[in-house]
This record gives sequence, C-alpha cells and structure tokens, in this order.
Amino acid sequence: MQITRWRDERLRAHRLTAPARDVTAAAAHLLAVQSQDFTAGRWALALRTRGDVRLRDVDAAFDRGELVRAWTMRGTLHTVPAQDLGWVLEVTAARQRQQAASRQRQLGIDDDMIAAAVVALTPRLREGGLTRSEVFTVLEGIGIDPSGQRGIHLLFELTIAGVVVQGPVAARDGITREQRFVLVEEHIRAHTRPEDPLAELFVRYIEGHGPAGVADFAWWSGLTLGQSREALQRAAGRVTEIEEGVFAGASRPRRAAKAPTVYALGAFDEYYISYADRTVACAPAHLAAVGPGKNGMVRATVVERGRVIGCWTHAAAAHTTEPELFEEPEDPEAVAAALARFAAFIA
Repeated sequence: MQITRWRDERLRAHRLTAPARDVTAAAAHLLAVQSQDFTAGRWALALRTRGDVRLRDVDAAFDRGELVRAWTMRGTLHTVPAQDLGWVLEVTAARQRQQAASRQRQLGIDDDMIAAAVVALTPRLREGGLTRSEVFTVLEGIGIDPSGQRGIHLLFELTIAGVVVQGPVAARDGITREQRFVLVEEHIRAHTRPEDPLAELFVRYIEGHGPAGVADFAWWSGLTLGQSREALQRAAGRVTEIEEGVFAGASRPRRAAKAPTVYALGAFDEYYISYADRTVACAPAHLAAVGPGKNGMVRATVVERGRVIGCWTHAAAAHTTEPELFEEPEDPEAVAAALARFAAFIA
C-alpha cells in the first residue's frame, strides 16, 4: 500500500529508523529542525542519533559551535548546522523580511532603530553573548522598548541579516530552555556555500523529508510556489521522482537492523509538521487534536510504524503522565519504552 511505503521511507529519511552517528550529523541531514520549543528541538536530534543520547550531549554541540538556532524559515526558530546558516538565509531571508514588514512597521522598527541596536549590542555580545532578557536590558538602555514583540522582532531582523545567532546554551539548574545570542562573525568559524543555494535547499529537504513534493517544500521553506518550482527545476538530476510530482533522495540512509516501532516525537517534530499535507502520518480525524490549533501549537505525538496514534507531554514529569492515545497500540510495551527513552534523555 502506497501510504505504508511512504511512511517507511519518511521514517528512514528523517533518520528515525536510520539514526545518524552523532547529533551534528543528524542536524546536517535534516538541515533545519523546527525548534521554537527548545527542549523538543533537542529531543528531535537525540531521536535521530545512535546510542543513548542525553540532553547534555546535544547542548555540548551548541556550546562547541557546531549547531545554532535561528529564524531560518517561516519566521520560525530552527536548529541548523552552524556552517549552513549563511547560505540558508541567503535563500530565505528576503521572503521572511517581506512577511514580517507589516508587523515591523506597526512596531516602529526602521533602519535607524536597527542600526542603533547593532551599535549598542555589538560590544556587549563580544563579551560571551547575552540572553534574551539581557539583550532587552541593553535595548531599554538606549530608549528602545522591547515589549509588545518589538525586542523579538529586532532580534529576528538581526538574525536574518546575519548579525546575531543563538549559540551556547545558558547555564541553569535543571532543563535549560535558553541560549545566549552571539555575533555570527565571531561564533561561526567556518561557512559553506553550495554552488546553487536554492537548488541545494530543495535537495536537502527531499533527502531529509522525502517522499515529498513541491507544495510540501514550499510550506516547509516558506518560499512561494513559483520559487519552489524553480528550486525543483534547478535541482533536476539530484533527486529521484518516485511518482508523478513526488520525490525522494537519490540515496537513502541505511535502516537500522533493530529500529523501534514506536517513537515519542516532540512538539512540532519535523516528521509531522514539515508537509503541506500531513495525512500520510496522521489520520484526518486526529489532525485537529495534534494541531496546529488556534494558538499555533503542535503537540508531541506517539507514532507507531509511522502513524500518529496519540499525543503526550514532554514536560519534565512526562514519564509519569499517561499519553492520550487515539487508538490501541499494537505494542503497548513499545509505547512505554518510547516514553522512557525521553525520561532518560532529560535525566
């Protein structure tokens, strides 16, 4: 059955049944991992990596400068390999700026305000970076009110302009949910740039998410359908058309011999969120329960053999909270093991 085959292929492309050697390699394969929920974004990488990966292992990759978090597409925070940030923003920044322009005008954000923020923040960011609240304190010191999303939109603008990025994880007791903003020119030591960034974005999406089509890529990237069709044309020969209008990577990662049948995916996980049509992974009757809802949230899901069979919470006490299952699992013990894996991750 086609839908079963697609699920199997996507589980493999997403590195769920074919985990990568380390979290940086997992991030490189998917290229951009949705991470506005920082805990969920880090869990997404752990799930796609061999062995018993802990939260501290993912945080170490951020601290080493291998991974960064930035508004790379759709005005949404994603985790990306540091070396790929520049060329990804080269493709997506203009579209994001266009979509944010009206809101920024409402907030009074103009070139003069942006320039003043850069002048005030740059010397402070050279001292090891600043948390978001510390950035806002600096802005207040030069007469910029960061409330009402003004501060966030300024940080967004400075990020897509290639000035700042979220790098090292802020030291805190327990589960840290915050990073320090740092200067791109100081923090990112090496940059790569493919010959054709637009084509590369399409190829990397398909390799990490296929089977998928142009409409799926357009939703994920935030680019227009016209830009997305152009991306496909320029990527010709680098992806495989497995059905009319449906593409997969020219090569696929090797499936692990003993891959789990059940995964406890985090909120906004790429396996669910990164498609225009999510019914391959989730039955239409359950889409509203998973999201996005009116608040924009997408819940953490329990996925068995590629199908969403329920939701769960990845709050700190998740391992003591019963999942909300839409249907009986084939293997209840595998569900328990998937949730226990997250408990071990945050321990």
